[in-house]
Amino acid sequence: MGEAIVAVIFIIILVFCVVIAPGFRVIRQFERGVVFTLGKFSGVRGPGLRIIVPYFQTITRVDVRSTPIDVPKQEVITKDNVTVGVDAIVYFRVLDPSKALLETTNYIYATTNFAQAALRDITGNFELDELLSKRDEISAQIKEIVDKETDKWGIDIENVKLQNIELPGDMKRAMAKQAEAERERRAAIIVADGEKASANAVAEAAHLLARTPGGLQIRTLQTLEKISSDPSQKTVIVLPDGMKDAIGKLAA
Repeated sequence: MGEAIVAVIFIIILVFCVVIAPGFRVIRQFERGVVFTLGKFSGVRGPGLRIIVPYFQTITRVDVRSTPIDVPKQEVITKDNVTVGVDAIVYFRVLDPSKALLETTNYIYATTNFAQAALRDITGNFELDELLSKRDEISAQIKEIVDKETDKWGIDIENVKLQNIELPGDMKRAMAKQAEAERERRAAIIVADGEKASANAVAEAAHLLARTPGGLQIRTLQTLEKISSDPSQKTVIVLPDGMKDAIGKLAA
């Protein structure tokens, strides 16, 4: 009797381990399970404990979180015939797990390669200066093209960002010289503007002194005061202001 009970328990455990247990699946919160019955798609399961029919059904987990992928550096010839290296990062999310598995063999690889092609095509339509100054516009165009293509795979492109734009060495040196020349030009303009303002101020002061009675004499006395405070071997002789007119009359 006891041996029979042990045998029954053993059979029950064996059946549970071989038949029932393989049918339990745990889908995590950030995953979705795509179920196939005898190789045919039969639905998508949400997170939690899920039961499938062992040996007849299989379940494939798909991550639905936002996923970043690096687009490797691409050598691009710009519209003005400059060869540059450009790389980017793409953020995407799986919206339809069934399409992601059924419409392409590897949706991550497919998205990466299409993003590479779009990166080369779009950046090649811009000149170098535009490529450096219009990163957001270029990123938006790449996102639009990639998002439209990957929509049939159930994938949403959330964002595309250009990361590095690598210039040739001679181009870097030329741009550095150009920037230095631009800084020198601005410095020369600032100095010239300062001298112009100073000259205008001096001319205005001279005109004001000429119109003010006794103004020139006061200015002369101020100049003499500054000279007298500085020790010097020079001798300054001050003549009356009216002596010039008297000498002129005698000469006449």
